Amino acid sequence: MTLDRIKRGQVFKIISISDELTRVQAIRFGFTEGSTATCAETVPAGPVVLRKDRQEIAIGRGLAGKITVALQ
Repeated sequence: MTLDRIKRGQVFKIISISDELTRVQAIRFGFTEGSTATCAETVPAGPVVLRKDRQEIAIGRGLAGKITVALQ
């Protein structure tokens, strides 16, 4: 499952990030392979809002579609 398909309230673990540019962008946000987070909100036709620790980040659907996750 990719991150763009996650639903609000679901806890997930990042399994893999498909390409190098996406990996660099995710690391800047504090998300690496093996990280766990919660989906705070999904905006229809908009970003996915993630919550990790005490931080919330909105990630665009294009970037989210390149990140493979597994539900916890």
